[in-house]
Amino acid sequence: MRGSVDQKTRETFDFDVDLRRPPTGIIRSRAPLRVGLAGGGTDVSPYCDEFGGAILNATIDYYCYTTIQTTDDATVEFFSADQLKTTKYEARRTLAFDGEMDLFKAVYNYVVRVHNNKRPLSLKLSTQVDVPPGSGLGGSSTLVVSMLKAYAELLSLRFSEYDLANTAYVIERCEAGLQGGKQDQYAAAFGGFNFMEFGAENRVLVNPLRIKDWVISEIEASLILFYTGRSRSSATIIEEQSNNAKNKDCHALDAMHRIRREAWRMKECLLRGDFPSLYGVLQSSWDAKKSMARHISNDLLDSVYECALNAGAHCGKISGAGGGGFMIFLADPIRRNQVTEALRSCHNDGLVFPCHFTSQGSQAWRVT
Repeated sequence: MRGSVDQKTRETFDFDVDLRRPPTGIIRSRAPLRVGLAGGGTDVSPYCDEFGGAILNATIDYYCYTTIQTTDDATVEFFSADQLKTTKYEARRTLAFDGEMDLFKAVYNYVVRVHNNKRPLSLKLSTQVDVPPGSGLGGSSTLVVSMLKAYAELLSLRFSEYDLANTAYVIERCEAGLQGGKQDQYAAAFGGFNFMEFGAENRVLVNPLRIKDWVISEIEASLILFYTGRSRSSATIIEEQSNNAKNKDCHALDAMHRIRREAWRMKECLLRGDFPSLYGVLQSSWDAKKSMARHISNDLLDSVYECALNAGAHCGKISGAGGGGFMIFLADPIRRNQVTEALRSCHNDGLVFPCHFTSQGSQAWRVT
């Protein structure tokens, strides 16, 4: 459908084009966040390009939500409900980055340029994320997947899970210039427990795992998801990690190789339901990860980790790049409350988030 605009409105566009007005109504979407169980960091270039990366993660019932409402005032408005941020611009085919919600603009610019014949969209896009920013649960990448899924519903685009995840990766890493790996986009698109392999030339293979129900139930009963109270920016850590791989830092590379091997071991433990070995893999993965870059751990994380293990947790690790955000622990279900109370007592700024695993990836729907 082509909408007409007056001359004054045309002057707000980069070129003389019609404003695209898709069908009216409200579009909503959601994409699940994830916890990293093994292999974290081996999906980051240049390591995965040269040696191949391996990741095992699982999506949980916390989400990034997107709502799109079409408008007829030739403007583009972005609103982040959880951060209480809003920006509004004249509807153009390209919105300039200015440090304000640039990730939102990167998604809009890509969709308009690649999927809407360079015709501007007039709309209000709102988002809501269930966890604090800098959580280590893949929030920014999952948010991009959620926004893309909503745009796809709005414009009747057909994305496979691979297409959706790869497009989100291109937008975040190339268009917006944010550093990071590839696992989060694919976790959000596919959902569930997945073993992922990353290789050269952007090769990605996602292997959904058929884990027995009792194994998943036991992990849920044992899992403690603890927010340390400190958000972190992963960019510095990831940059150092990338440089270590590029410069062939032997200590860091050895740690990355160990972490990649642990992902394969974790896959076997989950499929066999071998929990004693699984605890050992999680422990070994955290020990190796701390050697990948200097700021992955710190006094706060070390204190949280020690507190949980002293209270009876079997094992634990950071979720994400490190430096802050969420840590995950596994404890005997009978002692889980004991560990939870110890964490709350030792770290008043921290929060325990109850969670369950989810098997469904990103979704979108239209509210008429």
